[in-house]
Amino acid sequence: MAHEDHEVSLLNSLIETTMDSVEGYRESADKAANHELKGQLAERAMERLQVVAMLRDQVLVLGGEPRETGGILGGAHRMFVNLKSVVAARDEDALLEEIRRGETYLINRFDEALADRNASPDTREVIAAGHGRISAGYGKMLALVSQRIS
Repeated sequence: MAHEDHEVSLLNSLIETTMDSVEGYRESADKAANHELKGQLAERAMERLQVVAMLRDQVLVLGGEPRETGGILGGAHRMFVNLKSVVAARDEDALLEEIRRGETYLINRFDEALADRNASPDTREVIAAGHGRISAGYGKMLALVSQRIS
């Protein structure tokens, strides 16, 4: 049982951080003036919700209770609040930097979870799938923002 408790805790930590990302992207999409940027931000939020659903499903498989919200005082939350502020200010250079900071934080959290050898292969597989989706979305955001400030 302790093994499953560890995995549930690991997954819930990722759920919390990923939900911070979801909320940051949702709020940023609401504030974005540029239609293309608004769409990309909303797409990232939906993509992150899919990752959260995968993580929650694995928590349930392990017999745990999945987290429902993000970490209001967590590092990812602060970074994504900064993202929302930058979108509102329409500062594209700062937008790129905030996306990099928030996404790097999130990807590092997934990297750390993947390195956890106490997680079962099934749990690591779910974490790896989430990592892949987040990394792909990050690449799309960087490409969009880079095009806009070039």
